[in-house]
Amino acid sequence: MLIHPWDAPQDDTEWQHWLAAHDFGQLAVNGPSGEPPFVQPLHFAYDPERGEAITHLARPNPLLRALSADPQVILSVVDDYVYVPGPWQAEPDGPPEHGVPTSFYAAVQLRCTAHLVDDPTETATLLNRQVGHFQPEGGSSPVAAGEAPYGRLLSGIRVVRLEVTCVRAKFKYANHRATEVQDRIATGLVERSGPRDAVAREHLLRRRSEG
Repeated sequence: MLIHPWDAPQDDTEWQHWLAAHDFGQLAVNGPSGEPPFVQPLHFAYDPERGEAITHLARPNPLLRALSADPQVILSVVDDYVYVPGPWQAEPDGPPEHGVPTSFYAAVQLRCTAHLVDDPTETATLLNRQVGHFQPEGGSSPVAAGEAPYGRLLSGIRVVRLEVTCVRAKFKYANHRATEVQDRIATGLVERSGPRDAVAREHLLRRRSEG
C-alpha cells in the first residue's frame, strides 16, 4: 500500500481510534509455493494494550495449514471509501473536465505473527474475550472447556492469536489539495449524500483542522 506523507496518520491515536470501530477485515496468508495467497474475510477483536488481534477459524479451513507453514500474515481493514468525480478535483484555475477522478478511503494493515491455539482452556478464554468485544451486553453462555453448551464445539475450531509486529495506515482524503478544491469536494459529498459520503467528508474536514 502506497502511503504519501499527506495520507499518513497524524499519530497512532488516529488509526487506533478508527480501528476500534472497525472489526471486520481480511486475513491474507501466504499460500503454498506457486499458489496465490489465501484471503479470509472475518471478524476479529483488536486489543491495543496487548498488541494483538483475536479471531478463530473452522478446522477444515485451508488457512490453518498455511499458517502452520508460514505464520507471517496481513490483517487488512478498509472502509469509509467513496468515489470522487474528476470535476470535483479540478485545480482552481483549470477547467472542470481536466480534474482527475480518485478514491477516498481509510485503511489499516496489521502485519502479524499468527499463533495457533490448541489448549481448550486457553481457547475458551480467548473466545470469551472475542465474544465480549462484540456482545458487551452479554446474552450468551460463557465458553468453558468440556462444559455445555459450547464445550463440545471447541474441537471444531482453532483460535488464532495475531501478534501485531507492524502497522501501516492510510487516510486518503485530499489533504494535499488546495483549500478551494477541498471545499468543493466537501460540498459535492453533501449534495450527493451517498453511502459513506458523510463519513468521508468528516475525515476530510477533521484532518484539515488537525493538520
